[in-house]
Amino acid sequence: MVMKLAGKIPEEVIEQIRTQSDIVDVISEYMQLTKRGRNWFGLCPFHGEQTPSFSVSTDKQIFHCFGCGAGGNAITFVMDIESVSFPEAVVKLGERVGIHFDIQPSIPEFTKTVSKAEERMKEAHAFAADFFQHLLLNTEDGEEALNYLLERGFTRELIESNSIGWSLQSFDALTMLLERKGYNLQEIAESGLIIKREGEERYFDRFRGRIMFPIRDENGKIIAFSGRILSSTGEEAKYLNSPESPIFHKSEVLYNLDKARTSIRKNRQVLLMEGFMDVLAASSVGVTNAVATMGTSLTNQHITKLKRLVEQVTICYDGDNAGFDAAKRAAELLQAERMNVNIAVLPDKQDPDEYIRSQGGQAFKEQILEKPHAYIAFMMMHARRGKNFQFENDTLQYIQEVLEQLAGRSSPVERDLYIRQLSNETNISEEAIYAQFRKLEAGKERSVRTDVPKEALPSMPVTQQQKPMDAAERAERLLLAHMLHNIDVVDRVLRSEQKEPFVRDAYMAVFVRLVGFYEEFGHPDYQRFVEVLDDPELRKIVMEASLVERDPDQKEAEITDSLRQLQKYRIEQEINKKMHESKEAEKMHEYGRALEIAQQIIHLRKSLSAI
Repeated sequence: MVMKLAGKIPEEVIEQIRTQSDIVDVISEYMQLTKRGRNWFGLCPFHGEQTPSFSVSTDKQIFHCFGCGAGGNAITFVMDIESVSFPEAVVKLGERVGIHFDIQPSIPEFTKTVSKAEERMKEAHAFAADFFQHLLLNTEDGEEALNYLLERGFTRELIESNSIGWSLQSFDALTMLLERKGYNLQEIAESGLIIKREGEERYFDRFRGRIMFPIRDENGKIIAFSGRILSSTGEEAKYLNSPESPIFHKSEVLYNLDKARTSIRKNRQVLLMEGFMDVLAASSVGVTNAVATMGTSLTNQHITKLKRLVEQVTICYDGDNAGFDAAKRAAELLQAERMNVNIAVLPDKQDPDEYIRSQGGQAFKEQILEKPHAYIAFMMMHARRGKNFQFENDTLQYIQEVLEQLAGRSSPVERDLYIRQLSNETNISEEAIYAQFRKLEAGKERSVRTDVPKEALPSMPVTQQQKPMDAAERAERLLLAHMLHNIDVVDRVLRSEQKEPFVRDAYMAVFVRLVGFYEEFGHPDYQRFVEVLDDPELRKIVMEASLVERDPDQKEAEITDSLRQLQKYRIEQEINKKMHESKEAEKMHEYGRALEIAQQIIHLRKSLSAI
């Protein structure tokens, strides 16, 4: 189904997309959820936590974090997690359920956060990928490259599904095509697809005579390329990658994440590799949960993306020294983020692509992936490299490196296992190693107590005690809950003398927007209301209020009591303010003014007792 849009997205289409987008399925594409009773739980992606407080309700089709207060439905989750506008989130979820939009470029709703230049850059990359694949599969120019790929174990299906292609030796074949298609060449040069000649207004192709491997973002859009030459003369690099650009940031991209996400969720595990060729080789033998960094070390942005999906990571890097060191760095970063890490080690300094080609896919899965090393075991293996236990310094250094990994992060069983192994390897007694371990662990505990600044301590506990709500705050939340479910409550307040029913500014901001919402829509729908709020903090307030339990039989009493409680709060605040003014007047010897204020306070206290 394709919809042409020249204005706002129709309400019935929004409702259709919301209804067809099961919230558990949508959120599970971004993070790991575990069923507990009727609801699903996971680690909140909007704030750091070790104990899951992020709840998803299948019945209500909403999510709520009991830690930070974030909440909403499938559409607002996509808005928050991807930092996109409401229309963009609707379009994205629409594509997911088979409702496609033909969006006119003049729609103001879509111009707020989407860069049209970046969209055109991605369109140009998609066009280039189609051109390159046509050359590879259907022309004599691409025949040698196609044969090379087939000999390497690539099937035609793998080539087509990954949009692999071939770039001509010509200096400007792609540039001329892009120009004919009406693309702005200066804009496309900024994306890295073509290059501007220095000092001239002329452009030429960046990639020439190379097998072209598209790089996609996590939404499946092509944002860059890696080009491989067929035969190296030593003068050219084997691989030429797109440079950093407005649409391509290496520190954020995980190759194949768009295709692997479903498999990662299903297997509850991700296979992390060093290069895209390793991922393609793994895919060719049925390993579908693999991703790779793009020519850069693992970054915090990469880890954040992985943590949203799984807790278990298996690292499979090259088997040479550089690969070992890179695997150690990546494992330490992942372990520091409390992820479960295994390391699959390849023999004879091979990389995964070489191993699969020489030993086959079955051996790769059974001998490598199914027999990974636990984190500490790999760290011991890494620490042993290059050491000779005939030398005292090497022995002591090895023991120290392993104990540093064990201190503060291992279970008693792990400690016992690995210390016994250390003793057997080095011929140092277990008692002596344990003594060194206890000394090291005590030093780490003292370091934590003395080195951590006091201001950093509040963020360390796993769960934070929230300040109990006072009577006014409870009244505000309950009153808003009734307003969200009954338009008459809003009408009642608007007709009363008290035009500002709430005492906190944020609640008044929600109230003003709710009045506007009811004027436009005419009926209660808190899920639709939360979608029109552009401020995540206001969305939190609405979702927390929507979850408040209301007694239908005591509706009038609850509303009246809430309004009375808030009126009392306002008077109490006014009394406190007047008392402060009275003291200030006495300090300034303005006794007449102080007497006048005192009379005002008496009047306010009388009105308070009358409520």
